[in-house]
Amino acid sequence: MTQESIISAIHFTCIGKGHGAPCLPATKEDWEALRREPWLAQMCARIEKGDDELKHRLPVWTPHCAEFKNNHRAIADAVKPLNRLMLDFDEKGHTDEIVARLREKSPLVVLLIEQSVRKGTHVLVELPEGMTPEEAQELMKEATGFTPDAAVKDVSRCIYMVPEDHTKYVSPKLFEVTYSSPKLGEARRGLNEEISAEESASVQTTPTPPNLGGEEKCFKGIPYTSIISEWWRRNGGEPAEGERNVKLHKLAVNLRAICDNKKEVLMSVMPRFGLSDVELKSVVDSACKEEPKGVSKVMQQIIDALELGISSDEIEDAEVVAAETGVKVNVKALPIGLKESLVGVPVSMHMPTLVGIMPICGAYADGVEVEYCDGNIHSLGLMAIIRGEQASNKSVVKNAIDVWKRQFDEEDALARKREEEWKERKKGRKANEKAPEDPHVLIRQVPVTVSCSTLLKRFKNSNGHTIYSFGEELDTLRKTNGAGSWSSKYDIYRLSFDRGEWGQDYNSDAAESGVVKVAYNWTMLGTNGALRKCFKSDNIENGLSSRVMLAEMPDSSFSKMPKFGRRSAEDEAKIQEAVTRLRSFSGLVETPRLRKAIEAWCEEKRVEAAKDIDHVKDVYRKRAAVIGFRCGVIFHLLEKGAMGSGTSVSSKESKACINFALMMAQYCLDQQIKAFGEALRNEYVNAQEECQRYGANHSIFDQLPPTFTLDDLRALKRGYCSERSLPMIISRWRRDGWIEKVDKTHWRKCNITTT
Repeated sequence: MTQESIISAIHFTCIGKGHGAPCLPATKEDWEALRREPWLAQMCARIEKGDDELKHRLPVWTPHCAEFKNNHRAIADAVKPLNRLMLDFDEKGHTDEIVARLREKSPLVVLLIEQSVRKGTHVLVELPEGMTPEEAQELMKEATGFTPDAAVKDVSRCIYMVPEDHTKYVSPKLFEVTYSSPKLGEARRGLNEEISAEESASVQTTPTPPNLGGEEKCFKGIPYTSIISEWWRRNGGEPAEGERNVKLHKLAVNLRAICDNKKEVLMSVMPRFGLSDVELKSVVDSACKEEPKGVSKVMQQIIDALELGISSDEIEDAEVVAAETGVKVNVKALPIGLKESLVGVPVSMHMPTLVGIMPICGAYADGVEVEYCDGNIHSLGLMAIIRGEQASNKSVVKNAIDVWKRQFDEEDALARKREEEWKERKKGRKANEKAPEDPHVLIRQVPVTVSCSTLLKRFKNSNGHTIYSFGEELDTLRKTNGAGSWSSKYDIYRLSFDRGEWGQDYNSDAAESGVVKVAYNWTMLGTNGALRKCFKSDNIENGLSSRVMLAEMPDSSFSKMPKFGRRSAEDEAKIQEAVTRLRSFSGLVETPRLRKAIEAWCEEKRVEAAKDIDHVKDVYRKRAAVIGFRCGVIFHLLEKGAMGSGTSVSSKESKACINFALMMAQYCLDQQIKAFGEALRNEYVNAQEECQRYGANHSIFDQLPPTFTLDDLRALKRGYCSERSLPMIISRWRRDGWIEKVDKTHWRKCNITTT
C-alpha cells in the first residue's frame, strides 16, 4: 500500500449532514468529495446572497476530533481527539490578508486556511503539546492582527463545510493525524474547557469512593455517588472538621438499607474524607449494629427523585401532581431539547411546558411523514392551549418557547426585512414605473391575529413548510376574530391537523386568492374564561376541541410563590441542537412499536367507553391517540437523531419513547374531557342522540345482571338517553361479542374479558 493510499484511509475528521445530525468518521476522500458537490456550492452561493436560513442546513465537519462514541458529537463522547485548533475569524473580506501574513511568518504550523460561507476566515493549526487553546489564540491574534472567536476551541466543536474553491491553503499534514488519548481528561488537556477555580477546588476536595470491579456501583441504575451527593445536600452539606465521624455514621445507617445491609458493599461506596480502611470499617460496623429499619423517608425521596431526574425537594410536589393528573414526568428519560426545556421549571408546571413546546417541535420537523395505526400517512400537525387563571405563571411556557423559536426569529427577521424593502420600493416607484417583483419570502412565524388573507399568502410562499404562531392571550385572539372571521379560523385550524386544503377566491388584487395545503401549528396561553368563550355549546361539536392539546396550570390560590431556576447557556445550546436535529430530518419515519402501543391504548379506551356508554370519551380518545402518537414521533427523532433527507431513523423506538407517547395521549384525553366533556355531553343529551354518561367510577355494562332485559338497561340509563338509543347499545354489545340473545326479551353476558 502506497503512502498516499494510507493517508486516504485515515479518519482525520467527522462529517455530519447538519449541525445536530450524527457525525460519522471521514477520510480525505470523503472530505474532498463533499466539498466538490455542486449542490454545496449552490447552497453557499444562495447564503452569500442573503438566504441565511440555509446556513443551518449546511453539512459540518469536526476539526478537533476524528471519532465520537455512537457518532454523538459531544465532549464526553470524544473517542479520537486531535491536537489541533480551529481559529474562526469573523471579520469579513480579510482572508487573503490573513493568508499573506501567515505565509510571511506563522507562530504555529498551519494545516488549512479557507474562506467561510459568510466571507470570514477559518485557520486550522497544530496545537503544540502543553499549549492551551487560549495561548494559541493569542499567538495567532498577534500574527494576523485579527481576533478569533474564543468559543471555537473544545473538542466537540464543528465547522460548516464550504466548497473546494473556498480553500486558500491546505497542507498534506491535514490528513496525517496523531490521535490523542481517548480519555476525557486527556482530551480536555489538549482542548480544555474553561473550568472555574471554584469547580477545580471542588474536583480536588470532593471525596470519591473506591471503584471496585472497574465500574461505578449503582442502585436501580443510580450511581451511589449521586445518591450520596443528594444526601449531603439534604442534610446540611458535607461534614466539616469535628463532625466527620458523626455524619458518616448517619449516612451509613441510612445507606445500608440500599446496600442489602452488607458491610462490604457499604465499604465500597462510602466516602472516606481521609479515613483509613480501619477507621471506615469501625464506622460501618457501628452503623450495622443497629436494627435494620428499611429505607428511610428521606432516602426514599432521594431515590425517587433521582429516578425521575428532579430535585428530591420536589418529590412530594411530584406525588401531588401525579395524584391530581395521573402523570409523573420522568425528566431523566427525556431526550435532548425536552429535558433542557424543563430546567428551572417547577414540577407542577412540567406538563404545561411540554404540551406548550410540542407544536413548535412539530413545526420544525415539518419534513417528516409517518404511518399511523390505520395505515394513513400523517405529518406532525399539533395545536396547544395552556390554560390557567390570572397570575398562574403561564409565562413559564413562554420562556421555554422563546428559546425554541430563536431560529425562526433569526430567519424571519431577514425575510421581513426583504419584504419591507420591497414594499418601500413599490410605494416609492413613479407612476409609469413597473412595480418591483414580489420576493415571495418565506416567513415561518405569524401572529395569532393574522388575517386570513395574509395567512393565505404565507401558506403560498411556505414551500411546504409549516407555519407557526404563539399567542400569549387567547382572549385577544377571540376579540380580534369577530364578525365571522373566527369561524374561518376554526376551519383553518381544523384543516391544519391533517394538512387539508383551504382557500379563498376574490375578484380583486387587493385580497389574496388561492387554494393551499394548510400546515399550521400554534400554541396559545389563556384564562379558563377565555377558553369557555372560544368553545361554546354551539361550536363544541365542530371538531376543533378534539384536535387541540390542552394543559392546565396548577391552582395557585393561596399558594406560596413558586421558585424558578434559569437555563444555562449550555442548556439553551442543547435546545438549539434539538431544533437543528428536528429540521435536518425528512421523509417517512418507521415507528412500528409506537403504532402498536398507541393502537392498544386506543382500543383499551374504546372498551372503557363502550362499557360506560360514554360517547364523550369515545370521541376524544381517537384524536388523543393521534396526538400522543405524534408526540412520540417527536421524542423518537430527538432521542435518536436525524440521518438526513429521505432516510429513516435507524434504531427502534425506545421504551421511554413509547411511555412518553402513552403519557401524552392519556393526559390529552383527560384534559379534553375535563375542559369540554360536560359541554359536549349536554349537547348530545339535549339533541337526544346516542346515550351518554360521563363517569370513570361506574360501568353500565358491569352493573347489569348476568341475564338482563331492555327494562334493566332502561332503568340504569334513565334520563341519559332516548328510547331509540337502547336497541343501538344492545346491537353494539352483541356485535362486539359481549352478549348473546337468550330469547325475544332477554340477553346474556358472555364469559369474556372486557377490561
